[in-house]
Amino acid sequence: MKIILAGYNIDYETIMDLEDRCEDLEELTPETIAAAYARISRSPRPVHELRAVARGEVDKARQSNRNIVFEMGHSSIAEHAVFNVDVLGVSRLLVEDIERFRLCSYTEKSQRYVLFQDDFVIPEEIRNAGLEKPFTEAVRDQNTFYRECYERLRPYVFSRHPELAKDQANRSLLEGWAKEDARYAIALATETQLGMTLNARNLELMLRRLAAHSLAEARDFSAALFKATRSIAPSLVRYTEATDYDLLTRRELRESISSFLGEEKGLFSKDKGRETEAVLPGGPPDDVVLAYSSAEADLRILASLLHSSSRRPLAECLALAEGMSPPQRLTVIKTALRHLRPYDSVLREFEYGELVFELTVSASCFAQLKRHRMATLTAQDYDPSLGVTIPPSLGEVGMDKSFRELIARTEEVYGTLRER
Repeated sequence: MKIILAGYNIDYETIMDLEDRCEDLEELTPETIAAAYARISRSPRPVHELRAVARGEVDKARQSNRNIVFEMGHSSIAEHAVFNVDVLGVSRLLVEDIERFRLCSYTEKSQRYVLFQDDFVIPEEIRNAGLEKPFTEAVRDQNTFYRECYERLRPYVFSRHPELAKDQANRSLLEGWAKEDARYAIALATETQLGMTLNARNLELMLRRLAAHSLAEARDFSAALFKATRSIAPSLVRYTEATDYDLLTRRELRESISSFLGEEKGLFSKDKGRETEAVLPGGPPDDVVLAYSSAEADLRILASLLHSSSRRPLAECLALAEGMSPPQRLTVIKTALRHLRPYDSVLREFEYGELVFELTVSASCFAQLKRHRMATLTAQDYDPSLGVTIPPSLGEVGMDKSFRELIARTEEVYGTLRER
């Protein structure tokens, strides 16, 4: 066995410094690793020798990549080229779209540990509509209230947890709880930052999808991301323009479904004078609804555990699982979980038991849900008619009434923006 470190990501400024100091330094690009790894499947030579050849023939490596990725369609080799990207000055709303890309990695400025200041994004669409002044005033009101909330909540949280407050090491934790509840007052326009790591294949997908986005900020982000990365791996990132699939599919689905729903008079919508609100038999929906679950999920999981731990066909394992007594089933499940620790993930066999929920949650809550990128998350557009979530702590410090007043003013501005 031989294990050789082929490379690792280093700070871009370090790379630039190396190029400045070494005029004869070979062109530094992750494309050579991608090209070398692509040749593994068809060459008997050791992979470290293939890398040496690719480093010495960068132009040939790039041409090889173009043939393999764009002519033959083997895009997996683009996954060997990895980028680290600083993302600054973007809105919380845009971050939700950025972090929809499940196979990338993100670390975001935390609203738990950082007290946000009066920084926010003014969308191009709002500037063009001549509504910058009311928009800006509304966001500044929210930010002022956010800071007032934090000043009131901080001593409240410390007083509620005197044992934790005794230890100076818990100061950041308790202050974070106050910041988390205060953030319910700030807008999705709030400016934030994150660090992002992604491979060239996902970079291309992100560029293309966000270039087709309805928000100008998302399209600007796509253009800026392309500008920052285009010279690094041109043989691996090619299709960056918006496609009709990304541009038109969602829009046409909305139009088609809106037309269909409109035919069912009185069933799907009811005009309440402010927004269109879903009306379902039996009253308003619950905040959390189990919409679907795998039939006999426990048997599916048991059968898959039997299958992966034996040489029996899956159909036979399912029949065996059905014939097991409850204590026998419990024994298998307990065995699969016996050594589980907080840092472990359950065995993949548990994924055969699927649960689909419909949730009605605040933007603050969704900010936490979107972290779980290995789940399948789809969302409707934000709908103010659903109401707001008020953290109980705001009532405890007597700020719930002021919060509702702030929301009422916010909704007035929202109505003006939406109409314009």
